[in-house]
Formats: sequence, C-alpha cells, structure tokens
Amino acid sequence: MTTEPEAGERSSLGTVAARGATVTVAGQAAKFGIQFGGIVVLARLLEPSDFGLVAMVIAVVGVCEVLRDFGLSSAAVQARTLTERQRSNLFWINTGIGAGLTLIVLLCAPLIAGLFDEPRLTSITQVLSVTFLLSGLATQFRAHLTRQMKFGRLAVADIVAQSGGLLAGIALAVGGAGYWAIVGQQVVQALLMPAVTAAWGRWMPGLPHRHEPMRDLLSFGWHLMGTQLLQYASKNVDSVIVGHQFGATNLGYYNRSSQLVNGPLNQLNVPASTVALPVLSRLQDDPPRYRRFLLHGQTALMTLVVGGFLCAAALAGPAVEILLGPSWTPATDLFRLFAIGAAFQGAGYATYWVFTSKGITAAMLRYAIVVRTLSISLLVAGAWWGMIGVAWAYVVGVALSWLLGLLWISRASDAPVREMFANGLRTLLVYGVASTAAYTASRLVDGPIAEVVTGIGALIATCAVIAAGYPRYRGDLVSVRGMARLVKERAS
Repeated sequence: MTTEPEAGERSSLGTVAARGATVTVAGQAAKFGIQFGGIVVLARLLEPSDFGLVAMVIAVVGVCEVLRDFGLSSAAVQARTLTERQRSNLFWINTGIGAGLTLIVLLCAPLIAGLFDEPRLTSITQVLSVTFLLSGLATQFRAHLTRQMKFGRLAVADIVAQSGGLLAGIALAVGGAGYWAIVGQQVVQALLMPAVTAAWGRWMPGLPHRHEPMRDLLSFGWHLMGTQLLQYASKNVDSVIVGHQFGATNLGYYNRSSQLVNGPLNQLNVPASTVALPVLSRLQDDPPRYRRFLLHGQTALMTLVVGGFLCAAALAGPAVEILLGPSWTPATDLFRLFAIGAAFQGAGYATYWVFTSKGITAAMLRYAIVVRTLSISLLVAGAWWGMIGVAWAYVVGVALSWLLGLLWISRASDAPVREMFANGLRTLLVYGVASTAAYTASRLVDGPIAEVVTGIGALIATCAVIAAGYPRYRGDLVSVRGMARLVKERAS
C-alpha cells in the first residue's frame, strides 16, 4: 500500500508544507501574471462580443468539467491510504468520464447554439469538447503530485500550460482570428496539462482492477461532485441569463469584469487550499493543532483577499480604465460588485477546508443544495433589474453562503466556528472602513493613475491607524507574517 506520508515521515511534514507553501505561492504569482496579463492583452485585441460568444458556451458546457473530475482528485488527496491499483482505477474512471463527456458535448453543440439563437456557437462548442478528454487524462496526474506535496512541479505544469495557451491565443488574435483566439487558448492549455503533469509525476497507470476496493473513494467523490455541481450552477447561471437575455456584447462586459476579479481570487485560493488541505487532512486526529492551523490560515488568506478586493471595489473606475481601456467603462459597476462578492468568498474558504479535510462531504452536499438553490433563485430574480441586478444578487448570495456555511459546520464538525466568524467579521469591517477612505481620497484627484495611487495610499494609512489602536487587527497582520512559521511546525 502507498501511504505517503508514512508515520516515519511525519516529522518532516511541517518542513515539506512550508517549502510547498513558498513554491506554490511563487508559482501562483507567476500564473497570476500570465493570466492577468492575458486578460489585459486580449481585451485590447478582441471585441467584447468575442468574449461573450465563448462565455456562452463555457457557461453551459463547463459543468462537464465538474462531472469529469467526479470529485476523485480530492478523494485521492484526502485518502489516508491509496494503493497503486486504486490510483490506476481512478485514472481510468476520470479518463472514461472525460471521453464520454467529449462525445456528449460534440453531439449537443447544435442545441447549445439554439439556446442562445447564435449559430456560431455550434463550431465553438464542437472544438471545445475535446478539452474534457484532455482534462480527464490530467486529473490523477495532478492529484498524484498534490498527494506527494510536489507543489513545485505542479506550479511548473500550470505555468507551462497557461503560457502555451496564452501565446497561442495572442498569436491567433493578432492574426485576426477573433473569438477563435480564445478557443485556441483553451485547447492548447488543455493539451499541455496532461503532457507536462505526466512527465513530472513519474508515474504511469496500470490496467484497471475490478476487485480493488473503491467504494470509499467513489462515495467521497460522489458527494463532493454533487456539491461542486451545485456550486457551478449557482456561479454560472448568471452568465446564461445575461447571454440569453442581453446578448453577446453585454455578456462580454459581464464576463471580463468577472474574470478580472475571479482570476486573482483563484490565484490566492488555489495555493492556500493546495497547501492547507493535505496538512489539515493529516491533522484530523490532533484537534489543537488542527484548530491553530485552520484559524491562522483563515486569517492570513482573508487579510489578503478581503483587503485586496475591497480596495479594488473602491477604485473600480480607474482600475477598469487602466487595465482594459476606455472602451470597457460599461463594465465598471459590474467589476465593483464582483470585487465585493470576492471579499465574502474569501471569508468562506475556510469553511470548505473544514468540510473537505474532515471528509464530511455528505454534509457539504446537503449544505450546497440549500445554499446554491438560494443563490440561483436570487440570480433569476435579479435579472428583472438587468445585468446590475444579476450582479447584486450574486453579492447577496455569496454573503449568505458564508453565514450559512458557518452554521452548517457548527453542526457537522468540531470546528472553531465562533472564532472563524469573528475573524471574518473583523476583517470585513476593518477593510470596509479602509476602502471607504480609499474611495473618498481617490475622488480628490484627476486621472486614473493618480486616483489609484492616492486611493491605495489612503487605504494603507487607514490600516496603519487601525492597527495602532486595535490589538486584534495587529494580531491578524502578525498571523500573515507568521503563517510560514506555523506551517514549519511539526504536525505530530
């Protein structure tokens, strides 16, 4: 049996996690630069309608990406033991699901085009369908690297795939390919990922084994997939609504403003979860250290996420003009609302860590059914007030999801819910005040660059004043600085 890390390796778990955190954060910084740079460059080479066309397809068929994973990547990481035969079986299950989904999406392309009354979507959907097979091939290679805490290799794989995809997209855009530049970017990135992760992983799957025990892994994956399906629906039904009711150009504004927020947000969440989940999973039987790691990790992540995105919300006007150009100013209010929603998402990430690390995915599925149904209902109702109404409904839904998540894990686990709520509320209030100061100061000067510089300066000054008079907030800042030292501590 493969039991990495074994009992004899536990003494080095903290050191491995610390090194992994450093490498992962560095890799995410590079990925963020690539991804964010791609958003900025392509926005100047393509029209809003080009982004809207591809977003229509992805909003519908992107659900297949959740089905393709089936929750089995997380199941492989979370399992206390995993045999080589189980790992091989997981590989073939993910690959088979990916191949089946590619065929289904290929056949359903005309239906998707009919949903939006846009004939060009047929060919876009057919080409994008191949990405599900490619992603299925890569799933367990990525899970293998994560389980072994090979975070540096994961970072390199992500950077290579994203860089290759972006270069292909830019080349096609410069050549006048229009929306095909975005499609090409997606396909090339999906093609590079299994190739690089397979080479880095130094593991090849064997033949499937029918009698290998898989029930626990599939049960974990099933419940997690159900949760992720509901999350996907609640996060993408807005794009379907906007694309269907308001057209490709408006969806382009909506999609790019969302990506300006979600791109950086994922670059913060992914490395935090990549490092936190394997460590928390191994601390399940050590409640005091589990609690310490969870609270310090939540505080560190929230300080970055909430502070950064509330500042972005305050400076939305000049930020959109600088990043995307004057022609994208209709996206300003949308960007501001998405940034506020991102702050509440940051408050809720630790809840996901608890659900997943403790293996209580059945409870997470029940929670998701309630919360995502509520979120979807809000989005549908918000459409009566146009795109801005949909964006406001998104913000309200995310805020309620955070509060209900805390309530749910208080009943399903022994997590320190009161402290988690206090951390979240304190951070939201502190940076709410600081971002208000940033917005007010930015209104006193002219020019987008001057507004951003003045606003950021005001936010930093306000945070310094709050830190001087509020010891708990000073403690939060210390947690950010001390998180690396905490990860270095031995887990047993």
